[in-house]
Amino acid sequence: MTSTDTATHTPARTSPRDTARLVAQVIAPTLAAGAVVRRRAGMALAERFEADRRATDLLTELRGTHGPGPLRLDVAGRHFAVVLDAGDASRVLDGTPDPYSPSTREKRAALEQFQPHGVLVSRGAERDTRRAFNEAVLEYGHRTHSLAPRMVRTVREEAGKLLGATTAGDGEIDWRAFSTAWNRTARRLVLGDTGRDDTGLTAMLGRLRSAANWSGAAPRRTALRGRFERRLRAHLDRAEPGSLAAALAAMPAGPGTDPAGQVPHWLFAFDAAGITAYRALALLSTHAAQEAQVRNELAVTDLTGPRLLPYTRACVLESVRLWPTTPFLLRESVRETEWGEDVLPAGTEFLVYAPLFHRDASLPYSDRFTPEIWLDGTAQDTGALVPFSAGPGRCPGEDLVLLVTSTMLAALLERHTYLPERPGRLRPDRPLPRTLDHFALRFAALPHHG
Repeated sequence: MTSTDTATHTPARTSPRDTARLVAQVIAPTLAAGAVVRRRAGMALAERFEADRRATDLLTELRGTHGPGPLRLDVAGRHFAVVLDAGDASRVLDGTPDPYSPSTREKRAALEQFQPHGVLVSRGAERDTRRAFNEAVLEYGHRTHSLAPRMVRTVREEAGKLLGATTAGDGEIDWRAFSTAWNRTARRLVLGDTGRDDTGLTAMLGRLRSAANWSGAAPRRTALRGRFERRLRAHLDRAEPGSLAAALAAMPAGPGTDPAGQVPHWLFAFDAAGITAYRALALLSTHAAQEAQVRNELAVTDLTGPRLLPYTRACVLESVRLWPTTPFLLRESVRETEWGEDVLPAGTEFLVYAPLFHRDASLPYSDRFTPEIWLDGTAQDTGALVPFSAGPGRCPGEDLVLLVTSTMLAALLERHTYLPERPGRLRPDRPLPRTLDHFALRFAALPHHG
């Protein structure tokens, strides 16, 4: 059976020269920065050489040369199609999981290092069951999770401890301090308070994710994964009240779904959420008007309980738009698909490079920090903005992540002001950089007397 859509554009084959340019300027820098876990050196080089700007400039150039259809290229015996048009990107993402499966060959080779039973490496009925289970536990589609009161208390406690340590020290917050507090928060939310200080679990997962960065080129670390899974299950078996582990234990699992097998991805995703929150803090520290809007929202809100904080959430969404934590959205066709006047074979891997659409030069807010677009309908009317992916493969933890990240920002900004070490590159009177190395961000935290 062939999937057809006459509204899509006909693909164009790339020359060997353009294929080499695509690999060198778009794919390789993304892999060097770390597709599964960010590499400090890779991110520093990506920012220094403006990797995302070079990539989007090249894709824009090729779109002008070849037209808006996907670029077909064959690499190492594999068929790839780089999507250049927003409508084509929507077709691929809306067609998840059939005919465009998120379980691509490269993704399976990578993620099976630490989550061989996760939904992102699943297909068919197994994928449907696992997806439904994740949606149920994470309460996808509900802006406030039923565990929100406990979650908010946890986030505020850890933010307070971070600020307390900062005040007692040199008065500065860097990525190491923030990520330490963030990981403690994530472990408490997922595993319960007894998991707070289990840095060994996070370290094991980090090593597995580092191996996953190499996809199929890295040997399977089965012994390490076995130790990680035993340690994780010991936490989950406690099903501590108020944690996602308790929600997991209470939720019936369908056939082929290992509840514990879903949790590594949650811990993995919290890492990206932390990067997003930290970058949002950097934006607010340099954009006085938006910072004032957040403070106005906090001033009229009871922050002791779960609150939606729409403007603060919009700042988080803008952080992901400006710097997607998942630059490539990957889908693999499970059958032949018709594209305009061409037919792409089954097994073609479609690459949707989010920065190309998020920073499209035709968007008036392309390189500016504009949280308002998430409140006035602008972003929703621009289908190519996909901070949490789109279609049936949209992140099931989106609502939970927005709750946690906006609560963390609120707790940090409630009584403190942040002065970045290098504010110039994020000034509101100049285009924001296409790449932002979160490892290099550092702030002085000062009491706020507004």
